[in-house]
Amino acid sequence: MTHSVTDGTGDVFAPGHIGELTQVIPPELVDAVLDETGAREQRLRSLPSRVGVYFVLALGLFEYLGAALVWNKLVAGLRATRVPQPSEKALRDLRRRVGVAPLKGLFDVLAGPLAQPSTPGVRYRRWRTVAFDGCGSLSVPDHERNRSWLGRTQRRHGPAGYPRLMLMTLCETGTRGLIGAVFGPATKGETDYAHDLVGHLTSDMLLLADRAFDSNELLKDIAAQGAEFLIRATSTRRPPVLALLPDGSYLTRIGGLPLRVIEAEIHSRTADGGDFGGTYRLLTTLTDHRTDPADHLVRLYHERWEIEITYLALRHTLLKGRVLRSKDPMDLTQEMWGLLTLYQALRSVMVTAVETMPGGDPDRAGFTVALEAARDTVVSLVGTTAGSGPSSRFDLVGRIGTRVLHTLLPGRRMRLSARIVKCGTSRYNIWNRDGRPRDDTPITSIEITVRPPTLPSNHDPGQAPSGRWDLVCQILAANPNEAMHTRDIAQHLGLASTGRALSSLTAQFCYWARNGRLIRTAPSTYKITLPEVLTSSAGP
Repeated sequence: MTHSVTDGTGDVFAPGHIGELTQVIPPELVDAVLDETGAREQRLRSLPSRVGVYFVLALGLFEYLGAALVWNKLVAGLRATRVPQPSEKALRDLRRRVGVAPLKGLFDVLAGPLAQPSTPGVRYRRWRTVAFDGCGSLSVPDHERNRSWLGRTQRRHGPAGYPRLMLMTLCETGTRGLIGAVFGPATKGETDYAHDLVGHLTSDMLLLADRAFDSNELLKDIAAQGAEFLIRATSTRRPPVLALLPDGSYLTRIGGLPLRVIEAEIHSRTADGGDFGGTYRLLTTLTDHRTDPADHLVRLYHERWEIEITYLALRHTLLKGRVLRSKDPMDLTQEMWGLLTLYQALRSVMVTAVETMPGGDPDRAGFTVALEAARDTVVSLVGTTAGSGPSSRFDLVGRIGTRVLHTLLPGRRMRLSARIVKCGTSRYNIWNRDGRPRDDTPITSIEITVRPPTLPSNHDPGQAPSGRWDLVCQILAANPNEAMHTRDIAQHLGLASTGRALSSLTAQFCYWARNGRLIRTAPSTYKITLPEVLTSSAGP
């Protein structure tokens, strides 16, 4: 069944549209998803399931309006006398009849990288840069059914006023388009949700992630997908140094993976004379310092923050900080998939429009401009059907894309401001941890200094060793891929080859072998397998 949203006289499918975004989510696609999920009506109704899907999407487009007012937006441009005027209960029953599966199916169809390989800012060498992170600030209505699913967020002085929904997404940093998404109770950690998104990674992607995602299991799962990664390590992690590289980074092995570690200090100097910075320890699978210099990767890591703009658009532009409207888990899940589908449709229109401009950067497309233009097309019914013929290129850009191109944002400026956290007991108090200025301050220069690790030395009696593991790495790395008995290693360490000292060393070796640091080749015999690039070097 197809229809044209032009007249609407007696057509029950006429309200099934979302303005010009209908070209991104056409009725044929909605019908196919409804058939696949078994949500298609068995008989023709005054409120068909196709209309129900578009109504859920329109709820996200007009989040600040009630259900009846959103319906009025859909039928405002129809020249019809017999367009249904359902009650609030009829619209609620329509949502429940449609269910969750069609909205999730639509998101799965639209989700994925949006930019062409030649689009500026979306690739590092041959890899498409992506990032994932969690957003735990989505509030839902304080209803018993929502609390039974999400629980209550505990604060220092008691539970929070509203239950919170944890949203975890994998996005393309260059366009902020969504590749995958999961959500659920905030009691489940970000790392657990991250495992659910690993399956969306491919071998042409380079993942950027914060220090909450450096667990050994997650790193192994990412590497198993064939994707490269650049992840910040926690401050407590002390990876062993297997070989120093000329740019100050070093090679290591974590959980059986050969990795490269970059420790760098970053200082940003502002126009008012301020100097702010911090220390970063990055883990990456890009082990060749010649093709991927350390300072280049440190600068690339800053692209991880693009995912925060994704949450800014979802949380503060689409929702304007409001609480979600649904009061039970099923409707809440449906609403979230509708919001994510709508967000992806808007991003695809923005990227398509910018790519028609030679050298256009998706960073300059304004999400608020696209959102307001999309709302206008719903009421005016502009662009609800795709054009053809000589004007097809104009239809490709459309009313939304044209407005985006006419109001492009200025180029990205280097600036710095405080990360402010409101106090839990007062809405007026703030906490500024690193003393940054409250207002945006221009950055005049950024200095990146890669700090090589301090290696212990057995030949310098005046230098204290940093730990037994570092000394063991030195001994084994001196003869790469050759197994050594525990007694021989104990002699190099200056320990007794019998007795309690040897037993303690043997137990420690067993622990390191279970954690993938060493490879056990025979009883009490171990070796450390270095990457191929290390076999020709002299070791640390």
